[in-house]
Amino acid sequence: MKKTERERAQEMQSSSQWRHLWRGAGRYANVSIFGVESNEALNNVLSTLPLFPFMCVTVTPLCRHPSPVRADDS
Repeated sequence: MKKTERERAQEMQSSSQWRHLWRGAGRYANVSIFGVESNEALNNVLSTLPLFPFMCVTVTPLCRHPSPVRADDS
């Protein structure tokens, strides 16, 4: 299941739906940035992950800051 999860996550990262992925130091957990248009779109993306039924997900909506140092980090 972990292999299938990794493959699906890599597919989503390649398609730019999954913009950034970080591992929590010392934990089997991550922090991710997704580029989706709505809550429904995020749910649709996350529910394709094989481990989704076992995940505890917290969502924090983000928006661009008006004065970023790097404009290309979207």
